[in-house]
Amino acid sequence: MKVVIIGAGSAFGSRVSIDILSRAPTQDATICLCDISQERLGLVHTFVQRAIDHHKLPAKVLAGHDRRQFLPDADFVVISISVGGPAYYDEPYESEIAIPAKYGVDQTVGDTVSPGGIFRGLRTGPVMLDMVRDINELSPNAIILNYTNPMAILSWVLASSADVPVVGLCHGVQGTSKHMARMIGVPYEEVGFWVAGINHMAWFVKFTHNKKDAYPLLLKAMADPEIYNRDPLRFELLKAFGYFSTESSCHMSEYVPYFRKEKDLLAAYHDRIKGIKGKRAAWFEDMGIKVADADSIELIRSHEYASGIMEAVVTGAPFRFHGNVTNHGLVTNLPPGCCVEVPVMADGDGVHPCYVGDLPPQCAALCRSNIAVQELTVKAILERDRESAFHAVALDPITSAACSLGEAREMFEELWEAEGDLLGYYEQQGSH
Repeated sequence: MKVVIIGAGSAFGSRVSIDILSRAPTQDATICLCDISQERLGLVHTFVQRAIDHHKLPAKVLAGHDRRQFLPDADFVVISISVGGPAYYDEPYESEIAIPAKYGVDQTVGDTVSPGGIFRGLRTGPVMLDMVRDINELSPNAIILNYTNPMAILSWVLASSADVPVVGLCHGVQGTSKHMARMIGVPYEEVGFWVAGINHMAWFVKFTHNKKDAYPLLLKAMADPEIYNRDPLRFELLKAFGYFSTESSCHMSEYVPYFRKEKDLLAAYHDRIKGIKGKRAAWFEDMGIKVADADSIELIRSHEYASGIMEAVVTGAPFRFHGNVTNHGLVTNLPPGCCVEVPVMADGDGVHPCYVGDLPPQCAALCRSNIAVQELTVKAILERDRESAFHAVALDPITSAACSLGEAREMFEELWEAEGDLLGYYEQQGSH
């Protein structure tokens, strides 16, 4: 098995590598680490090689800057990149947070929809299109596993051009389901769930404890102020719309317009992005790794899905996960061709998204408000269409809750100027 990790200098480079090494059927893998940062690439390469040597594994790890060197005959291509600077600190991220804030658009993360997510997609999409061309040419039997945000936008872009299967991977379902089990006070092994929607706004349409509906237990837990205050925005959405969502209150505040007047509540979440450069430990916790184990060369497996998919394809033993895929009749009341997050089965024949049918109509409506933004951002990327990018910003839920159209245009132009050469792709042809 040959795995190419593009953007291997990110946290995913080391974590996915250790996950692969933790599974007996994939311990003979050839892991190819690719990154444009020599420093980060060297650190990850050394770390993974130490783990291989320590455990005396047959795996091989290679490292380099040229992905075309590694892509021939790859079985899996994992993409986890940040274009223009670090993913969540320094430029251009800080401008994508600070400029909208001047216009009253407070973002708590800024990587999915919202102006920050849109511009992250605009600067990243063209780079991914180049990657897809190389993968189509050199890796005709690969499966692309995308870990890069904005997940839905970029997985949509990848799938639009790829000749191979594309699945976007997130840990929202794993993290939220464990969170829900803790809130109702039951062992995680006793809960079940069926989740569908879009990335960062997928819905637990079924949540069970020992095969019985567990929503009454969750509603009872919500009445406890201590539990409620850990996740107030999601609980408000649960009260209003009847279902729990996969994204934290902090992040969920960016996808719906309802909390813009609750400045004190939002400020608590908005402040969390300050000083994020030093929050590496919290990132590992979110990936399912204890802070104390973040640099361990022990084969501590995270809750990321990638290695489970690889093992299923190698062995043929089925593995169920949740992935972001093209909506070919999977969620019947969301637009055809958009990117949906649904249960997916992996086995020796590849990846197989599961049919869901209709979401509860109120949940589908909330998803569609975000899909409109995603669709226009994808259009902007594929057609080099600057005006479609503005339309995406103007339709963004928290932008439209805070800005007039004139203010949205002014903010858009300021963001475009701040991105500079990162958006040069759109000036080449087809821009309006």
